Amino acid sequence: MTKIPGPAIPQHLLSGGFRLFFPGSALVAALSIAIWVPWFLGFMHVPTLLPPVAWHQHELLFGFVPAVIAGFLLTAVPNWTGRPGLKGLPLLALFLLWIAGRLAIGFSEWTGLLGATLVTLAFLPVLAIFVLKELVAASNRRNYKIVAVLVVLSAAQILFHREIERYGRIEMSDRMALSAILILVSLVAGRIIPAFTGNWLKANNPGRLPQNFAPFDLAVMILAGLSLAMWVAVAAGSESLRAPTGLLMILAGIAHLARQARWCPERTLREPLVTILHVGYLFIPLGFLLTGLSMLLQVSGFASAGIHAWTTGGIGVVTLAVMTRATRGHTGQALTSPRTTTWLIYAPIILAAALRILVALLPQHTMLLLPIAAFAWIVAFLGYVVFYMPLILRKG
Repeated sequence: MTKIPGPAIPQHLLSGGFRLFFPGSALVAALSIAIWVPWFLGFMHVPTLLPPVAWHQHELLFGFVPAVIAGFLLTAVPNWTGRPGLKGLPLLALFLLWIAGRLAIGFSEWTGLLGATLVTLAFLPVLAIFVLKELVAASNRRNYKIVAVLVVLSAAQILFHREIERYGRIEMSDRMALSAILILVSLVAGRIIPAFTGNWLKANNPGRLPQNFAPFDLAVMILAGLSLAMWVAVAAGSESLRAPTGLLMILAGIAHLARQARWCPERTLREPLVTILHVGYLFIPLGFLLTGLSMLLQVSGFASAGIHAWTTGGIGVVTLAVMTRATRGHTGQALTSPRTTTWLIYAPIILAAALRILVALLPQHTMLLLPIAAFAWIVAFLGYVVFYMPLILRKG
């Protein structure tokens, strides 16, 4: 009997985590906003049992971001450990598990929330176990803290579903998850931004170089972590911590600005591939400052603006900066930004972040600004797929 061949997946697509998870996360980032904005504005319905805002939070914090983290870690861990990375069918299975979580939550009106919850909760622990196994095998204790962040993020997702089940809304799990992500972004940024900036400056703009990780950086991380922990505690009902948290948030924002100044951001303007990393990181101290002001002044607009400075700005911009650079580097391309990347990916995501902050500060203009911000976000992430998928599909 003649065997009928089925569709084959090119093996090089299963050779590195970034080849599946980066374009997958970009597509989900674009699609989720394309769905959520008209849903939020009352123009459509989504067959999920999560309320619109909760679904939006879930798919950003526990869908899109974990996929980017997976793409980064599955590419970086082999470099950290000297061991072969996750490849082939195990990599495909992990990717399909992530996809299953998106579908289960999106169609939970049909599947039931309990089943959807069990499916979507599986991805982060599986990823954490694999990363931990590789780090332990290589005695790479330096990066155990990365696994700790994954564990906190996984715990936040469990709490998210518990809060939805018990209260029908989110109380503190979103803050817990966002705090874990911000710590991870700050940790990774503290390694890659000075390194990438220094490499470019040595070759193209000799002079002052970025300062590497030092006790000052550790102090900034501790201050930021403490303020974020107190921010979560306020959501849990510790109102007496509101004012001290606001003060610590503002101090953390100033400290992050001082930290970034040590990385020579003003000396990178000739290379957008490096500059965009600094632009993305700048939204993190902005988020601390706005959130701190919201805690002190109790202005809801500042609170929302701070969260979107962190999410649309810090997470969105840094994500695209890392994805574009990593894709170019791991596919043998020059580490420079083509005009298409600069104007059709970087410019729209910066615009999306700025407008989303303005929506929070000027809610009377939501119907005008929110769709424009959403469109810019979608253009940026679809731009990554359009311009970088050909590189990912290419062998080598």
